[in-house]
Amino acid sequence: MREIITLQCGECKNRNYTTTKNKKKHSERMETKKFCRACRKHTPHKEVK
Repeated sequence: MREIITLQCGECKNRNYTTTKNKKKHSERMETKKFCRACRKHTPHKEVK
């Protein structure tokens, strides 16, 4: 079952993106590089609750 997760910028802590993931297959927290509008650059975004 896929669940909605929120991605938070690692530098400015803004919650910029939402996406889905399968929690049964990937139980660890997701981290990707995304563009942050507040920082105006690509930064690592981590999954938050």
